[in-house]
This record gives sequence, structure tokens and C-alpha cells, in this order.
Amino acid sequence: MPGAQSESCRARHPSRSAPFLRSENRLGRLTPIRYRLLMSDIHDTVVQMCVDARSAARQLATAPTASKNDALQRSAAGLRRASVTIMEANQRDIEAGRSAGLTDALLDRLTLTESRIDDVASGLEEIVALDDPVGETIERWRRPNGLNIAQVRIPIGVVGMIYESRPNVTADAAGLCLKSGNAVVLKGGKEAIHSNSAIAAVLTAAISEAGLPPACVQLIPTTEREAVKVLLQQSDSIDVIVPRGGPSLIEAITNESSIPVIQHYAGICHIYVDRDADLDMARRIAVNAKVQRPGVCNAMETLLVHQDVAADFLPAVANELSAAKVELRGCPRTQAIISDASAASEEDWRTEYLDLILSIRVVDDLEAAVEHISTYGTGHSDAIITDSYSSSQKFTTAVDSAAVYVNASTRFTDGFAFGFGAEIGISTNRLHARGPMGLRNLTTYKYIIEGSGQIR
Repeated sequence: MPGAQSESCRARHPSRSAPFLRSENRLGRLTPIRYRLLMSDIHDTVVQMCVDARSAARQLATAPTASKNDALQRSAAGLRRASVTIMEANQRDIEAGRSAGLTDALLDRLTLTESRIDDVASGLEEIVALDDPVGETIERWRRPNGLNIAQVRIPIGVVGMIYESRPNVTADAAGLCLKSGNAVVLKGGKEAIHSNSAIAAVLTAAISEAGLPPACVQLIPTTEREAVKVLLQQSDSIDVIVPRGGPSLIEAITNESSIPVIQHYAGICHIYVDRDADLDMARRIAVNAKVQRPGVCNAMETLLVHQDVAADFLPAVANELSAAKVELRGCPRTQAIISDASAASEEDWRTEYLDLILSIRVVDDLEAAVEHISTYGTGHSDAIITDSYSSSQKFTTAVDSAAVYVNASTRFTDGFAFGFGAEIGISTNRLHARGPMGLRNLTTYKYIIEGSGQIR
């Protein structure tokens, strides 16, 4: 019975109830006995949330599109109404983040403004406008024996979402999972606990008002790492884990999880300026890809430039990047052209800066650029700037990344920019999903076979 385990948990430990999960807890102040009680309560709470999510997922899988859209519309309206409350909660997180020494890039990821909250609400409304993938027939065929076979989209079931820094993910993930018929258990990072809680409260209320089970969207209300460990072992209730964060988080989750994980280790994104490039276009794209929002995974980290245009291109782009306070690190040929560029090390080519730092390499030709990307890239997003059709085709064929661009910024690798409404994550996996994960990536399929008495 839903809630029974949580009630028994409170009965065993009457001094501990829901507030024990608050971020203000400091384990160092607990006696060994109270520490064990706390860990036990966290375990029981997370397990019950997963059980409840499985039950909610069964109901949501058959929910009509109109009900799901109603919940999304109510959520969007609720976020706008609660913007002041959400920003007040967000300010608590920002102040704590500054005290903890978060970088400017991470603080930018964390920050919610009225405009950003409106963007999150707009993303939910865009999901409403998208076709519901559940029940869609992917393919249909008739066998010689008269059997009619249809491959039909169905929800995956229950998604476990583990993420850092960005509170907008709370709404994005909830909205996409809701529309695709999946329940989701959310575990945000400690740096955004107040923001995530405020957003989740709005979403849960809207879902309940729309007549859907509120347990289809749940936020684990603790910052303790024990909650993640417990979540990763709930293979009976959770079907897939989607982590969003730094490489160390992804690696730890992949190593500890008993549940399949959709991975995105890093976004070391490249832009290659070909010898046939429009150099003014290349300059604008490179500056946008590095400067517009440097702390996100689709920002450019390495600029590759064909040797034939380096002398003309690099001084102009370097001036604009330096004016934007970008630190430049370059190969010896780059340093010969940009005198104030520091030397790039081997480690620089392998680094996702997520900051106003850029590595630059002058390459002999397109093949050398592709070789560099193949060696140091992470399969996220890479671009070529060129007016040559043959060069663009060679690049898009040879570069094996989730998103490969011709004459456009890598900053467009994003669910909203791709027309998905939002994304639950950007996958660099090869199986199931790749790139921004929208509604269809949150479905699997089953076969429905109709016969007329056939036997084998």
C-alpha cells in the first residue's frame, strides 16, 4: 500500500520525519546511532518513492494525451505564478554556492531569473504542442501466413534522473517524462536543493489537479549521497538512469548502478575552420560557440584552423575573444600568430573547460582536423565552417559525433533548439538514444500481432 513503508519508517524512528532530509543536516554532528537511523530512513524513503513511481507509471502509461497536456499546461502556468517564490529559493542556493566557491560558470547554470523561468514554462508548453509518441505505430507489415504485425511505441516505464547545478532540468525532465508516459524519480544536486524543491512542488500540484498520479514526478528531498546509492540499486522499480553532470559523476553512477545508464561523459566540442570558409562567418560562429554561454556542454572548447587561413583568421577572432575575457591556449603555430596565447598542453586538448578558456590548434588540412577530433573528442558536437560542399560531406561522414554541424554554432545541440520542447539529457551513447533526448527517445516499443486462428 503506497506510503505504508514510509509510515513504518516513522514509527520506528519517531524523532525523524520528513525534515530529516533537509540539506541543513550535517552528518558530522550525528552520533553513530543517529547516523545509522538517518541512513535507514533515507533507504526506506527512496525505496518507497521508487515503488510508488512504478505504480504511477502503470497508470500514466494509459493516460489520455489530453490529461497529460492539461498537467503540462497547469505546470507552465504554475511556474509563472510562483516565479517570485522560486527565485527566492534560488537565491538561497546561489548564496550557498558563492560561499562554497562555485565558479562563475556553475553559478550561471544555477541561476534562475524571471526570464529563465518563463523559458522553462515555454518549454513545457512546447511539449504540449508536440505529438504524443505513445501508441504511435512505427511500422506495420503482414506475413504470408496472414499475421498482421505492428511495432508500437510505449513508455520506457520509470526513469531515474540524477543531475547537478541546473534547476531547469527538474521541469524539463518532468515534462518530457510526463508526456511520454514515464514516471520519473529526480535526484538533484545539493547546490540546487531549494530551487529544485520549489519547482517540484509546483509540478506535483499541477499533476494532481489534472487528475494524474502525483507520484509520477517525485524529487528525492535530500542532499545525502546515500540516496543516490539506494536509487541506483532499485532495478525492480527503475528502468533507466539518466545522469547529467561532470565526468566524475557519470563515471561513478555507471560503475555503481545495477540499472542501465544513458551516458554523457563530457562535451569537448570542436569547430574546424576550413580553408574555404567564409572567415567573417567563422569568426561570428566561433565567438558565439565559446562566449554566449561557456558553462554548458555544447560550448566550443577547441578551435581548429586550416593552415592556409590561420594568418588571416586568428588575429581577428583572437581580438574578439580576448575582449570577451577568453583565455587563449595554442599550439606553437597558433602562438606564432597570437603572441599573447599561452602554450596548450596535451591535457588541454582533453579538457572540457566549461569556462572562458579556449584551446586553438592550426592543422594541415581537413584530414588532420578529423584526426584531432577522433583522438580528443567526446562524441558530443563538432562543426565545420566551409563553403566547400565536398569538404562538408567529408567532415559530416568522417566525424562520429551525436551532432555534426556545417556552418552553424555547436550551441544548438539542445532539445529546445532541435524542436523537442526540452531534453532529458544529451546522450553520447551509441545504443538506444544519441544526442538531445526528446519524447521519442523516452519510449521503447512492443509488437502487437493480430491473427485469425493461426497456429505454428
